[in-house]
Amino acid sequence: MISTKGRYALRVMLDLAAHQDAGYLSLKEVSDRQQISAKYLETIVAMLLRAGLVRSQRGKDGGYCLSRPAGAITAAEILRMTEGTLAPVACPSLEGQACDRADSCKTLPLWQLLDRQIDQCLSAVTLEDLLHGDLPIASPV
Repeated sequence: MISTKGRYALRVMLDLAAHQDAGYLSLKEVSDRQQISAKYLETIVAMLLRAGLVRSQRGKDGGYCLSRPAGAITAAEILRMTEGTLAPVACPSLEGQACDRADSCKTLPLWQLLDRQIDQCLSAVTLEDLLHGDLPIASPV
């Protein structure tokens, strides 16, 4: 399950993408628009900054902006940064660790398949796709 931090990080990045023509945006502007507490937003933006997904500038016209074009930042990058792993289950084999049960585990192939599908899905969607509602993998229900 994606945490609140992951969902909010995606919202913040989308907000920065939607207003990229405005240059650097203050946390207050983003906080107000996204209805995320400024304190919590500071934590999220600090993570985004450390991951190199946003840039900051101090001063009167300072704030935050995307470090790359919206079409070059994927949902997978943002969510991996906040969540660590996007594995669907807590399984040592999915996290690259040794597992005593891996050779006899009948469900491991299912979890591996699901893990690959999640990664492919999130890696195929950029901020630009989300901004324009143009999901390349969406299909009508």
